[in-house]
Amino acid sequence: MLETVGALATSPWVYAAVAVSIVLDVFLPVMPSGVLLIAAATATSAAEQLPHPVSALLALLLCAAVASLVGDVLAYRLAWRGGERLNQALARSRRLATAQERLGAAVARGGGVLVVIARFAPAGRSVMSLAAGSAHRRAKEFLPWSALAGVTWAAYSICLGYFGGQWLGASWLTTGVSLLALVVAGSAAAHFMRRPTAATAPVSRAH
Repeated sequence: MLETVGALATSPWVYAAVAVSIVLDVFLPVMPSGVLLIAAATATSAAEQLPHPVSALLALLLCAAVASLVGDVLAYRLAWRGGERLNQALARSRRLATAQERLGAAVARGGGVLVVIARFAPAGRSVMSLAAGSAHRRAKEFLPWSALAGVTWAAYSICLGYFGGQWLGASWLTTGVSLLALVVAGSAAAHFMRRPTAATAPVSRAH
């Protein structure tokens, strides 16, 4: 098992698989991007043939963070150009309408921490990217926070996989335990997103 997992970490295909799954995850939240990222980090912890494991982890972090931002930008631009039909669809969804309201409140207060928190919640990334685009939020109000969210989520997932492999050994059990920790963080993020939104001043929108 250790040899198989170690070989995975040294293959360039692991980066392609992680990147593709993370990009598609914004459109198909059932994609196992978190599982793949954690498994890749766990594999790195077991790959004795890697001369510089820190460099491999940084490359994995960069790959995951860039893929996360690319997916967010695609969803954001698609929602921006979606027109009236998409706006009507968002209005029919209580979850999307609430997310759009909370996103507007967050950027009105001069911060987008909610975007970072939503990255951990199930489908939270999709909700935020679509809500930002449909509301025509300025790119400078959303995308920097989206980038930070991608880096934070990727770093957390990679740390879970790598240190889980160091402490528990590289196995699918380790991946399962690490994934459970990611799910717990996601549940906490989803609970936070469901909290009522305080009234705030309106924010400016791009024209």
